[in-house]
Amino acid sequence: MAFSASIYNTLIRKNWIFVGAIFGGAFGADIAFDVYSDRFWDWKNQGRQWKDIRHKYVQSDDE
Repeated sequence: MAFSASIYNTLIRKNWIFVGAIFGGAFGADIAFDVYSDRFWDWKNQGRQWKDIRHKYVQSDDE
């Protein structure tokens, strides 16, 4: 009961803090989802993406 009361007094009691916590949480969740979905995509498609095979087709300026 004390934990829920401390959460209420900290986040929900004032509207501007509650809205800020919601927006902050949504922003953080969006960034986390983007990062982890990109990592998963790169893991599942390793060796088939342009960044992995570019060296086969593009010559550097040194050559």
